[in-house]
Amino acid sequence: MTLTVAVRTLCEFAARKGDLDFRYTPAPSAEEGIAGHQAIQSRRGYGYKSEYLLTGECLGLRLTGRADVYNPHRGRLEEIKTHRGDLSRIRQHQRALHRAQLRAYGALLCRQEDRNTVELALIYYDTGKDKETPVVETAGADELWQELEGLCGQYRAWAEQEAHHREQRDALLLQLRFPFPAFRPRQRQLAETVYKNSVKSATLLLEAPTGLGKTLGTLFPALKAMPAAGQDRLFYLTCRNTARSLAMEGVARLQAAQAVSRWPLRTLELVSKDDACEHPDTACHGDSCPLAKGFFDRLPDARAEAAQTEGTLDQGALAKIATGHDICPYFLAQEMARWSDMVVGDVNRLLDQSALLHGLIRQNNWKASVLVDEAHNLVDRGRGMYSVRLDQQRLLRVKKTAPKALKPAIDRTARAWQSLIRDHPRDDNAPVFLDTLPASLVGALQAMVSGLSDYLAEHPPDLALQDILFESVGFMKLAEVFGDHSLCEFTRRGRGRASLTIQNLIPADFLRDRFAAAHSVLLFSATLSPGVYYRDLLGLPPDARFTSLPSPFTADQLHVQFTPGISTRQAHREASLAPIAALIAHQFRERPGHYLAFFSSFQYARQVSDALATAAPDVPQRAQQPGMSAQQRREFLAGFRQPEGSVAFAVLGGVFSEGIDLPGEQLIGAFVATLGLPPFDAWHEILKARLEQRFGAGYDYTYQIPGLQKVAQAAGRVIRTPEDRGVIWLIDDRFLRPATRALLPRWWFQPPDSSVRQGSPAPQGLGRGMLPQ
Repeated sequence: MTLTVAVRTLCEFAARKGDLDFRYTPAPSAEEGIAGHQAIQSRRGYGYKSEYLLTGECLGLRLTGRADVYNPHRGRLEEIKTHRGDLSRIRQHQRALHRAQLRAYGALLCRQEDRNTVELALIYYDTGKDKETPVVETAGADELWQELEGLCGQYRAWAEQEAHHREQRDALLLQLRFPFPAFRPRQRQLAETVYKNSVKSATLLLEAPTGLGKTLGTLFPALKAMPAAGQDRLFYLTCRNTARSLAMEGVARLQAAQAVSRWPLRTLELVSKDDACEHPDTACHGDSCPLAKGFFDRLPDARAEAAQTEGTLDQGALAKIATGHDICPYFLAQEMARWSDMVVGDVNRLLDQSALLHGLIRQNNWKASVLVDEAHNLVDRGRGMYSVRLDQQRLLRVKKTAPKALKPAIDRTARAWQSLIRDHPRDDNAPVFLDTLPASLVGALQAMVSGLSDYLAEHPPDLALQDILFESVGFMKLAEVFGDHSLCEFTRRGRGRASLTIQNLIPADFLRDRFAAAHSVLLFSATLSPGVYYRDLLGLPPDARFTSLPSPFTADQLHVQFTPGISTRQAHREASLAPIAALIAHQFRERPGHYLAFFSSFQYARQVSDALATAAPDVPQRAQQPGMSAQQRREFLAGFRQPEGSVAFAVLGGVFSEGIDLPGEQLIGAFVATLGLPPFDAWHEILKARLEQRFGAGYDYTYQIPGLQKVAQAAGRVIRTPEDRGVIWLIDDRFLRPATRALLPRWWFQPPDSSVRQGSPAPQGLGRGMLPQ
């Protein structure tokens, strides 16, 4: 059996040695790297060939790769590596990897072109200075092939193991059984929809109402479709840690339900560096962190143990393996992302500027199936990933204690801040929106970053300097691609407290390539209507489909009440306090129990809470507080499990308006005293204008749809199972408008349909995990 492997993957597996070293070096963006390669290739002229395909077999491995530049007349092979700034900051382990890759290409070229020798050139290209630095050597075919055999010898046993693992995995997934004897109401339809989307390599926005069992209802068919679709990996991405835990529990439940002695599905949980780091007070290199010292020398044994681990590679399992081999658990997880069949992690792992999973898809040409849970959060999350803020105050703190060598660059940046403040002298916290980025400040940042990088490369870690460096680099990267998808905002909150922010408005321009690289994409949530809103703002392909599955619940479970005589508009807030308090008291007295009352702000919630305490002191109440800790949030939720009911005040769009499960008597009603509309301020008006210009739907995309999405999420806390009964009070006369009601869940207003009330037994085949081909 001949196994295929990319040259880069081979070298990253077998040629890395020594310490882990993640000291900062200024690196070009992916776009700059591509442009740099193209610039070098275009200037080589006649006789040179770009992206030259090289293939060959070595020790039973079929190797493939594309050399950046090849001149058959000169016998010269070039590999281009882009960088920014001082070349000496490229670490030795990186240089060794670059050289190994070039020499592997040289070995394949000599065998493919029947050459005895070849000239090998590593071209280090500084994208900022448009400067090439070649590192040239001449090598013979025999010595290059001998080195290649050494690399392939290390990789072959692993590759054979991985091929056998893939066969076992696919055999398991073809026979995968659903872990329950029956599907929930509508859950089979959900599973069939997910399966077909994966097999068709399609992109689907799936609105799957609460109560369908979405975790297993998507995970099971997506896994089962992998062999039929020829997919290499499954990425289950979440917007909240709680959803990540549910996915890992779903895999464990699937494993427990299978009648197999071995579970050949390698599932990895990716957690943040802050959560995984064992030495947060040290820097990520061998001179500082003991777990980085000799990391790549000890990695092979740790990787082998992880690959043979039964069960999931969750945070605890990885930490135990890493401890046994004295290496960093966070970077062990990064390595295992290359070799795991399924990865569960935050959406930023695929979508942000330096996304690990996106890079692996491109490097390995994986066919990856992508599932995104709670996808209604992606618009805001996407904007956050491509927004960045500079703080003057941080710079001024560093300026006081900066080393002498950095003073000139930091002083220049401080003067650029002062110039910006003089140009925009307002000091009333009101933001000023700039048409262009301030050139003097951006120029000063570039010089400061260069100086900071040089200094930190040669001195012990300084967290304050490192923070200002990362902040500045992040700003510069987005400054280089600044366009109508983003907005520049200047704010001054007092002397020395100015800030400059690049705020993304349309994440589609950055996310489009991420989604396009996936083999199939499924975005699912209980609230994804209208689908065109998410398709437009997330950059999904034009043929992306939207499907809304019928709810397993019926309107007779939920009593939806309106208040035509109450307005929660800002001008009417004061007048609304007493009527809302009276309504809450009446409902609680009529049916005592646990209720959630949602408001647009903490202030509004407190005002109604005070009015209720005055008018109805017999009604128990409690309230969400700003900035609650994790323990305080747990205590707040624990109150819903007490036998005595109460009215819990909360903010719409906050931590208690989605992602919490309060079935049965834990929650029997909700009051939503707001349409959830964002404030009609200058920022949102600019957003509206940009979205109107781009999509012709400025008001809906800025205000109406995001606001009512929050309402639907909050109200969705009430009915969680087919046995639940509850009430929702929609408190504002605007809820009665047809255009507003059209954006609320349809099942709230549909007549009862007994056909969806009972869970359907798993039909022949489907109960054993079979889905239609």
